[in-house]
Order: sequence, then C-alpha cells, then structure tokens
Amino acid sequence: MNDDIPVARRQSTPAKKAQSSVPALRSRLVLGLVLVGLVLLAGWGIEKLPGSQQAADPQVLEEAGQPSLPQPTVQNGRPSLLGHYAYSEAPADSLRVVGSYRGREVRLRQAAAESYLRMSEAAQAAGIRLVPISGFRSIADQEFLFFQLAQSRALRPEERAAVSAPPGYSEHHTGYAIDLGDAGFPQWDTQEAFETTPAFQWLQSNATRFGFELSFPRNNPQGVNYEPWHWRFVGDRHSLETFYKR
Repeated sequence: MNDDIPVARRQSTPAKKAQSSVPALRSRLVLGLVLVGLVLLAGWGIEKLPGSQQAADPQVLEEAGQPSLPQPTVQNGRPSLLGHYAYSEAPADSLRVVGSYRGREVRLRQAAAESYLRMSEAAQAAGIRLVPISGFRSIADQEFLFFQLAQSRALRPEERAAVSAPPGYSEHHTGYAIDLGDAGFPQWDTQEAFETTPAFQWLQSNATRFGFELSFPRNNPQGVNYEPWHWRFVGDRHSLETFYKR
C-alpha cells in the first residue's frame, strides 16, 4: 500500500515533525542552561552581592562602598580594634529603663540602673539635673552608627574610631555605659564643652560614690577622643571585670 503514496507525500509529515521539533529542542536547551545558571548563582554568586550575609566581610564592605576594618589585635592582653576593646552584648532581660532622650528609651543593666537613679536623685538634691542621653546600644545599632554615619561624613575607619567604637567593641554593648548631659545646657550634649557644665563638675566630685567613672579622659591610653559625657559603671564585680579583667 505504501507504493501507492508518492514519495514526496510520504516524507512530508515526518519532515514537518522534524522541523517543528528544532525550536522545541532549542527552548529546552535554553531553559536547561538558565536553570543551571540559577543553581550556580544561588550557590555562589548571591553570596557576593551587597546586602547578603557576606556583606560583613571586610572585602565585600569595601567593594560595596563601605570602609573595611583592619584585623583585631591584642592590646593589654585583650582583643582590640582601633583602640577599642571587644565586649559582649548585654542580655535584653538584664536591662532596665532609666529615662528617655528625644522619645527614645535609655536602658542600663539592673545594677547600673539602680545606682544611676540614686546618683541622679543625689544630683537633683544638689540642684543638678542629669540627663541620660544614651545607654545600652546593640551591636546592630553600633554597626549603623559606625558605618553609615562614617560614610555620610566621609571618615576613614581610623578617624571614626576616635569618636565611635566599631560594632562589637563599644562599651554601650555591655549595658554599663551611659552618656550624660546637663538639663540646663542641652546645647552641650555629647560635646566636649559639656565639661564646663555644673553637671560635669558635680560628676567629677561625686560619680565614684555611685560606682561610675569617666571612660575616656584626656590622653587615655586607648587613643579614644576625650568624652566628658561618657561614663561607665564599675560598681559591682561583673562590671569591674568587664572593663578591667585581662
């Protein structure tokens, strides 16, 4: 029966099928290559993109336009970075609110909070109104302050570290450090001129009675800028060991 069908007609149907299968094969090949590319991108390329977990790597930070950090060293027997020591972050359940500043809560560890409130009451009795500006800051908060503000002000890491600790190296992580102001002189909040206020003069004479000390006096060995507003609690064993144990 096949002999009754002209050759051209017998080959026409298979030929059409062969022609129509070429685009389909090409589509499948392209789709397969795309899928392979996506797999490779997920396993390797995405890790290199800014905003991923790899963004914390110094080289990636530098490529993303953020300043990279040098490697930590050991100073006085403790891990140190740009003059600042490494500190653990205080547990959230150990913190207590001691006031607010511009609508933001200021918190300290329980022992430091209780001592600060007693100190604030004593200062008020002497006609001084202490203002809690900043207490506990998380490592994430410090990362924003250090990198974003440094970038906006075009500061190199070394320059920024003189006035703000790198994330993981701030006393504020501990829940024992607090920045203080004078209610009568708000223009000097976190300014060196705070040292001219009655609050600072009172703190110099009385803070030690409540377990607080100035963290960064002039010419401190860490090389951090003088901060008359920055005080830390060293009034119990844990806080003392946090800042002095080697």
